[in-house]
Amino acid sequence: MPGKGPGGKAPAECASEKVTRMDAMNLEQKQREEARWRILRVLDAGRPIAVSETIVWRVLADIKLTITLNALRRELSYLRDRGLVEIEGEDNETWYARLTASGVDVVEYTAPAPAGIARPRKYW
Repeated sequence: MPGKGPGGKAPAECASEKVTRMDAMNLEQKQREEARWRILRVLDAGRPIAVSETIVWRVLADIKLTITLNALRRELSYLRDRGLVEIEGEDNETWYARLTASGVDVVEYTAPAPAGIARPRKYW
């Protein structure tokens, strides 16, 4: 059909839907990056003891950063793969996480934050 995009819609409608999807994807990415920073901060507060995923999840919920337990585990795994976090008990019902030395450096602003972590600018 002339003047119609995929699905029989006008090109402007297709472009509008594409922008909306991209905005939603960007928002989800920003939320994941924010969650990663907050996770690092919670683990820093628990140092030197490993912090249970339940505690991390509750703190995130208290600051209105809604995340599922499965999503929390995904972000902990991401941080582990970046070398910022160690995870204990992955084969058990409850995971425990602690910062590595590199993770402490990122939280304390003595090392650059890797891409994918929404660390605020240092203000002091």
